[in-house]
Amino acid sequence: MTADEVASLLRVNRKTIYEAVQRDEIPGVVRIGRVLRFHREAVLTWIRTSGQVGG
Repeated sequence: MTADEVASLLRVNRKTIYEAVQRDEIPGVVRIGRVLRFHREAVLTWIRTSGQVGG
């Protein structure tokens, strides 16, 4: 998943996703050069177990 897709899923701004990555709050993050990618299952499991949904 892209940062935009995760932001949309969580109903937050993309900047919020980048800040959460900096704080090591989101699991399943892979950095490819300057691009962030997120493992879908890791993010979905994190949402289910922590209840992290914005909006």
